[in-house]
Parts: sequence; structure tokens; C-alpha cells
Amino acid sequence: MGGFFYWIFLAGSTIIVCLFLGIILFDIFSKGMPSVSWNFISKLPTEGMTKGGILPAITGTVLLTFITTIFAVPFGIACAIYLNEYARPSVLTNIIRASIRNLSGIPSIIYGLFGLALFVQALRLGTSVLSAGLTLGLLSLPYIITTTEEALKRIPTVMREATLALGATQFETIRDVVLPKALPGILTGVILTLSRAAGETAPILFTGVAFYINGLATSFNQEFMALPYHLYMLSTQHQSIGQVRPLAYGTAVVLIILVFIMNCIAFYIRFKQRTQD
Repeated sequence: MGGFFYWIFLAGSTIIVCLFLGIILFDIFSKGMPSVSWNFISKLPTEGMTKGGILPAITGTVLLTFITTIFAVPFGIACAIYLNEYARPSVLTNIIRASIRNLSGIPSIIYGLFGLALFVQALRLGTSVLSAGLTLGLLSLPYIITTTEEALKRIPTVMREATLALGATQFETIRDVVLPKALPGILTGVILTLSRAAGETAPILFTGVAFYINGLATSFNQEFMALPYHLYMLSTQHQSIGQVRPLAYGTAVVLIILVFIMNCIAFYIRFKQRTQD
């Protein structure tokens, strides 16, 4: 009897969450899809953002995500490999792991202020897509390290021992056995983290994003437009909020679709790797 009520509680909670999610998505897509067209995606904004498209915001978001990936993924995976495969259990290792997990809970606005102090002012990179990408990289590092380490922990220890017994070095064991087996979990965590970073507004608020630039961001040392900040400005700061509200909903639809595509890639990679195994 208790199991039945437990099942009812779980099913009811799932239905409630899905219901609210469906209502939110229905509201956004019903109001935003009429604004989404090829011109909306491929054109520059015109007439004070009241007409035209969001191409600079799309290209800025893609460029920002690329810089975040280049900075965060190699360092995050390397750090996780060291902590899981090389570091011996000790008080220092536990402190490092606890610090990484605590960094995951820091509000993103704090990362924005830190990026302003470090990259914009101390390193003199200025307000640019590079400063913003490095700031988002710092934000993404704790998540990438944590998910990668969890993926490595799922690999049985006996596989490592068997490979070492055959004469392979620890580096060869990690490269040829551990990483290929952990790759689905690593890639899934990385892509989900990057999709989250692509939707962040606070970390890029002080480091390089602009409400409007005349053209596309073509270099790493200039300001840029981004979808989440563009959506924020259209929804709250524009002088004609009522007039641009359909464009704001359209921008939200494009951002949701972009994040959804990245999530689908993550799930496809996981499914493909599991099928091959």
C-alpha cells in the first residue's frame, strides 16, 4: 500500500512539473513563433531594435560559446583526470573537491564582477568577447570538473588494474581505456554545461556585451551582442517595450531552440556511445 502512494506521489509531481513547463513553453512559442522567420534570423536590427533581425546576437552567442569551450573544456577535463586518477586521498584533495563544488553554487553575477576585475581591468583585455568568454569559462569549470570526475568514477577499477597488469603505463591506461569508456558521460556533462553558459546574462553584463553594435562581432577584442542580454534589454530596458515585445518573444524562442539543439546533441552522443559499447 505504501508503495502505491509513493508511486502516486512521484507520478503526480512529474505531471505537475511537466504541466507548468508546458504552460511556459506554450506561452513563449505561441507569442514568439509569429516573429521568427528567415529575415529575423539573418538580418541586422534596424530602427532602434524595433525591426529587423537578431543575427549579431546569434553570432555573438556562438562566438562566446566557442571561446568558453576552448578555455573551460581542456582545463576542466585535465583537472578532473588529475583529481580522480593521480591525486592521492588526502585532506588537501578533499579541500580542493569541496572548493570546486562550492564554486558551483556561487551566483553568476559574482563571476561577472570577478571577470571585470581580472580580465577587463587587471589583464587589460577590455570589454570584449574574449573577456566575456573567459569569464563564462570560469563559471563552467566547476561543472565540467564535477561531471567529468563522476564519469571517470563509474569506470570499474578492475579495468585499470587489468590494463596495468598487461604492462601498460598509467598514462596509457587513462588514454586508451578509461577516457574512451567515460567519454559519453564527459561529453554529455560538457555540452549541458555549455548550453547553460550560452544562456547566462550576468557574467557577460560587465565584461563585453552590448545592447547594439553596428555589424557582426568579427574579432575577440571588441564588444558583441548576445541572445540572453538582447532578450533582457528588449523585455525590460527598451524605450518601446510594447512595440518590441513580439521580438523579445521571438528571441526567447531562438534561444530555447539553440539550447535544445545542444541538449539533443548531448543525448545523441551518449546514446551513440552506449550503442557502440
